[in-house]
Amino acid sequence: MNPHDTFPFGERPSSPFGRGDAPRRGGPHGHGHGRGRGAKRGERVGRPGGWQQKDVPDAGDAEQWFLGRLPDDWFDGTATVEVDREEIVVIGELNAPESDAGVEGRIARFRESTRDDRMRIADEAEARYGRKVAWGVTIDGDTTLFTHLAVPVMTRLRQPERKVLDTLVDAGVARSRADALAWAVRLTGDHIDPWLAELREAMAKVDDLRAQGPDVRNTHTQDDETD
Repeated sequence: MNPHDTFPFGERPSSPFGRGDAPRRGGPHGHGHGRGRGAKRGERVGRPGGWQQKDVPDAGDAEQWFLGRLPDDWFDGTATVEVDREEIVVIGELNAPESDAGVEGRIARFRESTRDDRMRIADEAEARYGRKVAWGVTIDGDTTLFTHLAVPVMTRLRQPERKVLDTLVDAGVARSRADALAWAVRLTGDHIDPWLAELREAMAKVDDLRAQGPDVRNTHTQDDETD
């Protein structure tokens, strides 16, 4: 399938968000300096460096922390750890039973036998990283997620975008506009995943360079010193 044919916003330009759909800084009219409603002059809002994300503890070492914390006999191989701003999802592979009928039982047994330990590890991780922890298992390529977050996202859509969502609902692709929007996000992510990976890598490099730079808040010149 040609990803250009699946974009609901018309011709696909160089940016995967579309020529008129890229996120804009500032207020609802696209101007201003991004302080946000209620922010004081000079106050920094969002993630340091200008990325408009809420302030949460850094989770760059979360994968290694979990891999060191998980018992060795839980999973067949190394668990995968996915992190975003709200949640950490840990998924491990379980040995496949001899028959398909035993899959649900294998998952239920793991879930029950590890519940107390998983809750304890999740509490430690939440205190450390400021995010909820969700768990899941994979058997023969099929993944089952236990209780996990479904985070509402507020957005404003104009009529052309609303009509796209309504078309998906009317066609039976989605049950509601919210489901249709989630479907569209997944479809978009599938087609621009390499671009998103490069973007995340570039953001990480900026953060690393910023961390290596001088702390100008603690820098004093001779003019600032008095006897």
